[in-house]
Amino acid sequence: MAFNNQIEKKWYLIDAKDLVLGRMSTEIAKIITGKNKSSYTPHEDHGDYVIVINANKIYLSGNKLEQKKYYNHSGYPGGLRERKASEMKAKYPEEMVYRAVWGMVPHNKLGRKQIKKLFIYRDDKHPHQAQNPEKLEINLKKNN
Repeated sequence: MAFNNQIEKKWYLIDAKDLVLGRMSTEIAKIITGKNKSSYTPHEDHGDYVIVINANKIYLSGNKLEQKKYYNHSGYPGGLRERKASEMKAKYPEEMVYRAVWGMVPHNKLGRKQIKKLFIYRDDKHPHQAQNPEKLEINLKKNN
């Protein structure tokens, strides 16, 4: 069993251009939870850091752009707000990717710690050059 002080954490860069949202999110969730490592322990945080660029160029298959809805509630009566995926992609692509990955990590203290290792950016610029992120190729592009 490996402990946190024995694990070396890496930084990965993922270009989300033309990647399917759900398939990319599962790969990101594996990396930030540490399930891609042989030293995976369910109660320890062994995951790596992930930077996602070009979030506004993500791909949703089928009719999801018009049929999928995202819900928020303010907590007040009548405070339910719903947005189509097309609106989310246009205005809040970072939130769209974040919600997809958050649904795949544990919903406890450890999951809240792990999701903080995810950094999402709308375009191809990011402020993490000093960490020397390793470009990670995910071959889950949309079918043309």
